[in-house]
Amino acid sequence: MNKVSVDADEAVADIPDGASLAVGGFGLSGVPDVVIRALHEQGATGLRVVSNNCGVDGRGLGVLLAAGRIARVTGSYVGENKEFAHQYLSGELEVELVPQGTLAERLRAGGAGIPAFYTPAGVGTQVANGGLPWRYAADGSVAVASPPKETRDFHGRPHVLEHAITTDFALIRAWRGDRHGNLVFRRAAANFNPLAAMAGRITIAEVEELVEPGELSPDAVHLPGVFVQRIVELTPAQAADKQIEKRTVRA
Repeated sequence: MNKVSVDADEAVADIPDGASLAVGGFGLSGVPDVVIRALHEQGATGLRVVSNNCGVDGRGLGVLLAAGRIARVTGSYVGENKEFAHQYLSGELEVELVPQGTLAERLRAGGAGIPAFYTPAGVGTQVANGGLPWRYAADGSVAVASPPKETRDFHGRPHVLEHAITTDFALIRAWRGDRHGNLVFRRAAANFNPLAAMAGRITIAEVEELVEPGELSPDAVHLPGVFVQRIVELTPAQAADKQIEKRTVRA
């Protein structure tokens, strides 16, 4: 039941080339930076990533992206990463854009054992009808486009069928956790982290504060340890290393 790894390097050592990864975070909030950097050092390539966004230049998944380690991204927001735009438009990166709520539910459904679900989000658009560019060719033409999806009416309203997401691994960040893998997320870091954790077959959680089993109130646990296989305890310096994506101040 002690799921604590020696360090982040040990936790990611067996992630192979071509692995699929569900990664928590939103912008720079709740991003598992330490584990991502360990994976960068480990060298795995051809990775297929599912995450709300792909980090920013030089931070989060942007580190793996800049190194050419990511082959495919399933996400909902990609507007803050110039390297992402370059690789996508030049045909180096395959991208599946998904409505944000749909992405969240696809991850949750994967963790809950629900194979697919219907949603009204995307009806009447290329999300449902197909034709979204997944990959461009070098000449700028569309090499791979999204296929059309099944639609069905419920109570007189059309819905589109969306498939659940499960991945080989999940990389997440939590505020507090115990050695059994029970986790508590703080504020905005509770965005995609619990959902990504549920979708991963092997979930690696970096934790800012590690406590002993029994110290967390059951009422306070956001994610039970059944969804977590490996814990990485952060140093105080690593836990405090949090950047603000866009700082806005008054005069």
